Amino acid sequence: MLELREVSVRYPDGFEAVRGVNLSVESGTTVALLGASGSGKSSLLRGIAGLEALRGQVLIDGADMTAVPTHRRGVGMVFQDGQLFPNRSVGGNIAYGIEKGRSRAEVEAEVERWLELVELSGYTKRAVTTLSGGQAQRVALARSLAARPRVLLLDEPLSALDTRLREDLAVFLRRVLQKAGTTAVYVTHNDAEAATVADRVVRMDSGRLVAAG
Repeated sequence: MLELREVSVRYPDGFEAVRGVNLSVESGTTVALLGASGSGKSSLLRGIAGLEALRGQVLIDGADMTAVPTHRRGVGMVFQDGQLFPNRSVGGNIAYGIEKGRSRAEVEAEVERWLELVELSGYTKRAVTTLSGGQAQRVALARSLAARPRVLLLDEPLSALDTRLREDLAVFLRRVLQKAGTTAVYVTHNDAEAATVADRVVRMDSGRLVAAG
């Protein structure tokens, strides 16, 4: 479970991007943060991940993570461009972060499991530079899920794709997140996409939560 208590994010220039947000995300569910550009969605996500300083509290499974470094929070992120490692294969990207302390056979089996979940079986040795935009985002999702994060944060992961592909992948994302049992926060400016992917939709405007569904 993710819980935010009076979370605010203020930048060095004094601009307050997020203002006193209170939000709970039940374990295994997805909440969409919906709003226009500049509404504070991405700043809130970065605050949850520990990439921006904040006031208030971020609790994950009851533990206060506010002062915990990003790499120890148990939080995964998927960005708009996927941010795959171009020098690693598809399998190498997914294996990143799960290789330590495991045998090669264990890692390969885990990679295949996640590739199957995102419907890319057989792509292990493919160069990521040969993937389509939709395929690259599926690899990015598998890489994040393979690390078994307690909370997964997705920042406009489909916004760079064309409308038809975005609609198809929204349905796909919903299915994968449910199968994985992941607690997730999904940022988007698209109403239909938010309704498709998430169990609950929360609207942001000027750094505040203004409506919840």
